[in-house]
Amino acid sequence: MHPTTKIVEKGQPLFFKEHQESLYKSLEDKHTTIEVSDDDPLNTRMILNMGPQHPATHGVLRVLLELDGEVIMKNRLDVGYLHRGVEKIAENKTYQEFMPYTDRMDYLSPYASNVAFCLAVEKLAQIEVPDRAQYIRMLGCELARISSHLLWLGAMVMDSGAISMFIWTFREREKLYDIFDLLAGHRFTVSHSRIGGVANDASPEVLTMMKDFVQNLKSEIKGWYKLLNKNRIFFDRNRGIGPITAERAIELGLTGAPLRATGIAYDVRKFEPYLKYSEMDFEVPTRLEGDNLARYYVRMEEMEQSIRIVEQCLEKIPKGPIRIDNAKKAYPSKDEVYFSMEGLIHDFMMTDTGVCPPAGVECFHSIEASKGELGYYIQSDGTGHPWRLKIKSPSLGNLQVLENVLDGQMIADTVVLIGGLDPVMGDADK
Repeated sequence: MHPTTKIVEKGQPLFFKEHQESLYKSLEDKHTTIEVSDDDPLNTRMILNMGPQHPATHGVLRVLLELDGEVIMKNRLDVGYLHRGVEKIAENKTYQEFMPYTDRMDYLSPYASNVAFCLAVEKLAQIEVPDRAQYIRMLGCELARISSHLLWLGAMVMDSGAISMFIWTFREREKLYDIFDLLAGHRFTVSHSRIGGVANDASPEVLTMMKDFVQNLKSEIKGWYKLLNKNRIFFDRNRGIGPITAERAIELGLTGAPLRATGIAYDVRKFEPYLKYSEMDFEVPTRLEGDNLARYYVRMEEMEQSIRIVEQCLEKIPKGPIRIDNAKKAYPSKDEVYFSMEGLIHDFMMTDTGVCPPAGVECFHSIEASKGELGYYIQSDGTGHPWRLKIKSPSLGNLQVLENVLDGQMIADTVVLIGGLDPVMGDADK
């Protein structure tokens, strides 16, 4: 039998066996600069698998740890357990058909994932989105950022040993789900953006709910500050844990709050403004310490800045259409579909063929998502689906830091560090 046809050995897939052997070998070789000797006469060192099914790894993340007592000597990350091949799936879907898949990557901030993909396609096809649709997208993105940070806060504090914060933050997230439900018709995986605009308009009731929510959240954040900023246990669990320098953060391609916690004020909304962010007055929070506590402060301040942006959007949002009026580049309205033959034909053609950017063009567009810089690279062959599509996901880049900061930490600090980096494995594995 040819060796390539032998896929199992004693009931175990060969790939998994070889993967395991390679992983353990890499752990043995990592940082080995001293001669091998019997320096552990009491046999205190052990190999521990944390994950992939672990309640504090924020998804199916496997962390392989070599321990000396409770101190981590070496570590290796093993990702890919949620890999679904969405980049290849995109190449066999129309641009609009791929939209629901973006919800399933960073599923804690699906609205921002929708917008990032739409902006890339619109840049590729040279589509100018109406102003009202851009403001609605901004409102959705900032509320999604707040929703993601609320879950991070609740989970991160729970990782530090407290339960109540998790309940309080989820209470606020439930209000956001009600808003998205009324806006998009879905609570979680919204798929509200469309190529050329948004699916439906923001009603006065939705806008009022948004205004009431951010007003109430201001006082809630103040209360959380009072609770956590005077809590010695919380400080001791996070201060000085997993520090990283600005230079090392740049080398590793860190983005989002973990990067800004090192003093680098990089935010795509400021450096390469998209939608109407150039018209918004907001600041980019930074810290200098680079540790887990600094990451906490940055995200808390980011929620306050998102509130500022939402309030400005609610004041400035104009009246007008919510999608472009071009039958070859955007879906028609439901009224057109239901009451005119031309609208029905255009809807059918968009569903069957979709938007067709010029052949041979390519583009990259990124946004500042809740986890960091999220970008899409697309190549077009002139058809209604991408010839090539690649995704720059912030969670995968940010996870690279974990291997660099875990060595020398206590095993109990592992879950706190993962919570501070705040990865989403659907976003990392794709």
